[in-house]
Amino acid sequence: MGMSHAYGVPDDAESIATIHRAIELGVTFFDTAEVYGPFINEELVGRALQGRRDSVVIATKFGFRIKDGKMAGLDSRPEHVREAAEGSLKRLGTDYIDLLYQHRVDRQVPIEDVVGAMAKLVKEGKVRHLGLSEAGEATIRRAHAVHPIAALQSEYSLWERNLEPRIIPLLRELGIGLVPFSPLGRGFLTGNVQRAEDYPQNDFRRNDPRLQGANFENNVRMAAAVRELAANKGATAGQVALAWLLHQGLDIVPIPGTKRRVYLEENAAAASLSLSPEELRRLDAALPPGATSGPRYGEEMMATVDR
Repeated sequence: MGMSHAYGVPDDAESIATIHRAIELGVTFFDTAEVYGPFINEELVGRALQGRRDSVVIATKFGFRIKDGKMAGLDSRPEHVREAAEGSLKRLGTDYIDLLYQHRVDRQVPIEDVVGAMAKLVKEGKVRHLGLSEAGEATIRRAHAVHPIAALQSEYSLWERNLEPRIIPLLRELGIGLVPFSPLGRGFLTGNVQRAEDYPQNDFRRNDPRLQGANFENNVRMAAAVRELAANKGATAGQVALAWLLHQGLDIVPIPGTKRRVYLEENAAAASLSLSPEELRRLDAALPPGATSGPRYGEEMMATVDR
């Protein structure tokens, strides 16, 4: 997402070089969505992966109505599911999507109808696996009953552990993988985050309640444990945060976003960082579930989360 919007000025040349370097480092899973841009990130990913398609897994998402280059509400009507998937295939320059997600649950369309339309794309060979994003328990169960759901994408990190009480146990019951987005807390867990008001007007973090007022101060104090452990291990705070996620189970595959090679290389190195049981306990104690100050989104965006 950050390569095309929401986080600063895009640099397509560096973004493509970053994707190529990722493949060199053994990264094979690339996540995009029609709404990133809108549309231009899928085009970027398609250009970057040209000639490399067989060695990677591409995930993309549908579910928003896009009008005049902007999001204009949700739309998961079956006819739109097909229209969106065909558009994604064209922009990505491929004849199949490895993992197609519904980006947000559309309460106006029964999930059975949505997944039924997605399943038809699987039968046609245009999609290989199905996913949901930010879906709640009831929706996940109903969707999985229509067609196997391979993955749920949702925010999950040391900073945001809302999935632990109910969602992760359900996923493991049904054999569904978890793909955590914002595994670095939108940069918060790297230790380099600023207050919301210090970001440019077009930066997504400017509207993050967790970075505003007293919430920011409380969260910075909590995250100090990550920085302290990182210093002791000769690692970065971001690497410790990613390593914590990678220690949570093989069914959890985080997608740290970056648009620069230097941060990509730092993130990839987290896969080699080992945390002891005692270090994991220290992190869990410092940032327990429910301890983060402030909601993940403002009121309008939180209304699109199916929980």
